Amino acid sequence: MHFVKIASELVYTVNSPSSFVFNIAAAITDHQKTVEENLFISPSMNREWFQLNNFGSRGVRIDAEPCELTINYNATVELSPDIEQNRYLNEVEHNKLPTSVLSFLNPSRYCESDRLGRLAWKEFGQLQPGYLRVDAICNWVNDHLDYVADSTDGSSSACDVLIQRAGVCRDFAHVSIALCRALGIPARYVSGYAVGLEPPDFHGFFEAYLEDRWFLFDATRMAPVSGLVRIGIGRDAADASFANIVGLAMMKSIKVEATAVDWELTYKNGGPVSTA
Repeated sequence: MHFVKIASELVYTVNSPSSFVFNIAAAITDHQKTVEENLFISPSMNREWFQLNNFGSRGVRIDAEPCELTINYNATVELSPDIEQNRYLNEVEHNKLPTSVLSFLNPSRYCESDRLGRLAWKEFGQLQPGYLRVDAICNWVNDHLDYVADSTDGSSSACDVLIQRAGVCRDFAHVSIALCRALGIPARYVSGYAVGLEPPDFHGFFEAYLEDRWFLFDATRMAPVSGLVRIGIGRDAADASFANIVGLAMMKSIKVEATAVDWELTYKNGGPVSTA
């Protein structure tokens, strides 16, 4: 096990009475435990913590009057990743998949797996099913997409990204998820903090269901899988936004940090990490 210190600061100009739901706290899972955490809100106001879903994601809701609103969150998270011999991880036949994961085979707003079946089977259908095939998808996405800041927006889907061949971390995850689902591999989007990410920011990656649990993958190859701290999880980024706002409020600034504590930063030879 090892420890990661995470922190984020969000500043908004609130122009009307507004309601916020923030999804910036570390999720609670079998392989990820929050040792200590702090949430500071300025100006001071009431907050409500609650469970966002059944996967350990937590939200905090606040109501703000017009002001300059600052949210500061920091935590120390203990990670105890389950490192497997990756080449021996197998896919699960559809009729043997738990019913709880079946929804992660369906196309979603940003992951149009129903439109990418021909591409997926042409590129990856001949490969040995299992971890190596998911890793090959990550390599293909990394090879065929350029990482270009601000090249996409909130309406860009996996198909849009494939057409323009450029995107950001969430787009790399969406394309990977869509290709996995097209092959019958359950896959889901994860937002989080990432040790070693440059420039520091909230990061988007994904999980694929292999053997009997979920394993993390990151097609951007910009951060080690062993240094990823989960925040949100869902079908795609629409389910894992770091902030949802009802009202007139504009983001003024954002700062994100993730620092390894007392462990050597490695890529674990590219291997997967089980986090759920």
